[in-house]
Amino acid sequence: MINQISKFYKNKKVLITGHTGFKGTWLAIWLKSMGAKICGFSLAPQDTDNFFDLSGIEKSILSLTGDIRDFGAINKAVQKFHPDIIFHLAAQALVRESYKEPVETYSTNIMGTVNLLEAVRLNQKVKAVVNVTSDKCYENQGWLWGYRESDPMGGYDPYSSSKGCSELITSAYMRSFFCSDSDDGNPDTSIASARSGNVIGGGDFAQNRLIPDIVKAISKKKIIHIRYPHATRPWQHVLEPLAGYMLLAMKLFEKGSLFNGPWNFGPRSEDTMEVGYVADKFASFMGYHKRWAADPEKHPHEAGLLKLDCSKAQILLGWETKLNVDKAIEWTANWYKIFLEQSGKLMEVTDKQIKSYEILLK
Repeated sequence: MINQISKFYKNKKVLITGHTGFKGTWLAIWLKSMGAKICGFSLAPQDTDNFFDLSGIEKSILSLTGDIRDFGAINKAVQKFHPDIIFHLAAQALVRESYKEPVETYSTNIMGTVNLLEAVRLNQKVKAVVNVTSDKCYENQGWLWGYRESDPMGGYDPYSSSKGCSELITSAYMRSFFCSDSDDGNPDTSIASARSGNVIGGGDFAQNRLIPDIVKAISKKKIIHIRYPHATRPWQHVLEPLAGYMLLAMKLFEKGSLFNGPWNFGPRSEDTMEVGYVADKFASFMGYHKRWAADPEKHPHEAGLLKLDCSKAQILLGWETKLNVDKAIEWTANWYKIFLEQSGKLMEVTDKQIKSYEILLK
């Protein structure tokens, strides 16, 4: 599989929105290593510690600073670069932040999607678009089984509901403008959405996320405080869904509308674990033996149980996870150990993990 993917992306023009974020940086690095021509469109990183700046990837790609809420800016970027493929990752990606800034969350995640797809509609050379949303886009009923792509959209909090809306927008544009009977779009453009589980990996420095919070506690030698230790999540290493996104875009490009629509990219059922389990394992791999404690403060609602059914991707794409949850946690810890001890070798461990993962894809 990896040889096929690498051969496909060589010299392809790929636009990544949100390329300065955690997942966007990994995707840019990986695609660049395959010989793709990358253009990134994103806000500048907000934190002092951020993977994008630490990686130095900006020197080898076309990096455009812009706000996805600005239609003129994203339209100009698409018009100027003429991408073959677009990965849309630009988003307000945090549940807790969405409670503090609901208007920003909705405007970014909803109108940002509209702006991107409208730019694609007006610039008809784009062959494939993958809109990356979230597993939280589903109307969460607390089911013991995984959600399928045909289950209804929903969302308790502003972030989750905004991702559900982004899915509905993608579906509407697909059926209205990127289909065979469209008179006002481009039937040669194929479009899909991708819903991944809780992604972990080196390079995540976001506020109020489990692994970055633990790394901060370790760096300060403090007790780790966990908000919802018994909440269950589908954990996976960042390279797992990225491989799915790249495979999906390749199929969209080659096979067209046969691969349109929503796709789940999550871990196996047995790798859906409680937050406390992940915290214990990560701290252990980091050699940090202070036990975590439940955060006594009151926190806004977050779902207690969430699983994904990824049968569609497994059967139709041939995609499946390669790292179990313990190995995903170990790889993540290995990256952060280098960050805390030898930051000059971050790209060495990053490249090593990509190459190791590629071996698993053969």
